[in-house]
Amino acid sequence: MKLLLAEDDPMLGASMQRGLKLAGFAVDWAKDGRAALLALDNGEYDLLLLDLGLPRLDGLSLLKALRHNRRDLPVLVVTARDAVSDRVAGLNLGADDYLVKPFDLDELIARIHALRRRHVGRTRTDMRLGALCVDPATHEASLHGRPLRLSQREFMLLAMLIEKPGVVLSRERIEERLYGWGEEVASNAVEVHLHHLRRKLGPEWIRNVRGVGYRLVDPAAPPLHGLS
Repeated sequence: MKLLLAEDDPMLGASMQRGLKLAGFAVDWAKDGRAALLALDNGEYDLLLLDLGLPRLDGLSLLKALRHNRRDLPVLVVTARDAVSDRVAGLNLGADDYLVKPFDLDELIARIHALRRRHVGRTRTDMRLGALCVDPATHEASLHGRPLRLSQREFMLLAMLIEKPGVVLSRERIEERLYGWGEEVASNAVEVHLHHLRRKLGPEWIRNVRGVGYRLVDPAAPPLHGLS
C-alpha cells in the first residue's frame, strides 16, 4: 500500500515514516501543505495521512481542495488538535477518520487497514483468490493453507496484485506503488520480485501480458475466452 504522509514535525514525521515502512507500507513524506497537494496531483496513493497544522497550506484547506477535485482518496487526519470543533470541521470536509496525537503506531496501522478495506468494499482483513490467501493486517500469506515466506517487497507486490485479481498492472505502476521518494530502485527490481514470487507460488499464478504488464490469476479456475 502506498501512503502519502503530510506532516511538518521532523521528528514525528521521520518516526512515522520509519515505522510504517517497517510495517510494509511505501511512504512518501511531504513536509508542508503545498508539497502534499503537488504530490497528490502527480502521484498515485492509497491513503493520505494528514496533519492539520501544516505550513504554506493548512490541512483543512488541503482536504477541501482534494474533495473539490472529486478525489475519493481515503484521508486519515492525524493531529494534535483534539477540540470537537476541529474534528467536526475535518469530518465535514471529507476526512474518513481522525486520530489524535500522541498515538500508538499499532493503532495507526490498524486504522489504515480498516480505511483501506472500507474504501474497496471489503469487510474481512484477508484477500483470497482460489487457494491463495493474503492478509495485509497480519502480514501473512498462505497457499493451500501453507504459509508463504515472502520478503517485504514480495508481500507488498502480492497484496497489490490480489487486491484486483485479473487486472493488468504495468511495470511502471508497480514500481511507483512499491517504492517511496528517494529510494534507490534497480532497473530490474520489479522483474526480480516477480521472479521470486513465481518461484514461491508457481509460475502459473502470475501472467505476463506482453507489452502491457502483469496480472494475478487462479490457475485452477477455468480460463476466460481470449485470455491466457
